[in-house]
Amino acid sequence: MKLWDISRELTAAAVYPGDPAPQVTRIQQLEFGDTCNLSALSLCAHNATHLDAPLHFVPHGDDVAAVALSHCCGSCRVVCFDGVLTGDVAERIVARYPTERLLFKGDMTVDISAAYVLADAGVRLVGVEAPSVAAADRSEAVHRHLLGSGVLILEGLDLSDVCEREYFLFAAPIKIAGCDGAPVRAVLLDDESLDVEPTFQRR
Repeated sequence: MKLWDISRELTAAAVYPGDPAPQVTRIQQLEFGDTCNLSALSLCAHNATHLDAPLHFVPHGDDVAAVALSHCCGSCRVVCFDGVLTGDVAERIVARYPTERLLFKGDMTVDISAAYVLADAGVRLVGVEAPSVAAADRSEAVHRHLLGSGVLILEGLDLSDVCEREYFLFAAPIKIAGCDGAPVRAVLLDDESLDVEPTFQRR
């Protein structure tokens, strides 16, 4: 059984424009005679690898402490894709790879038409490598539809070391009541018994 860390290091990851950068402040230090090293964290809930909860864009939506862990953990499919994922391409992907969890490897964003397709297909989690699942001019519409349809969003992944195939995903967020998102230490489990399929080519 192989384990792949698909998370980005918190302080080195790109920060979404306008969000505060994470900071680690040492408040006790052994070298200064303290009994231990002790640090305080200051960060945006959407820094580095993180999960968007419905509350992020949906009024009165579930906070990150209330999200179903069954949506964050389970079998998934990594799909290589670059560009804007439109509805027609999303239809071909979900038809070829029926799964509740889709992780997209590549420089891509999700269009609103694809958000409708993914939600209608029963996808429960969509993961991307970018800091946001959608381009800035489509961000509100895409987030609102996915999250409002019960589709969790996993952003800021690092899929550079994994190939396109099926895995078991573990991406449980930190349990923070009242918060719209939380950092995740996302990992893939690979038992090497699954068949590797060829890369999906957009048409």
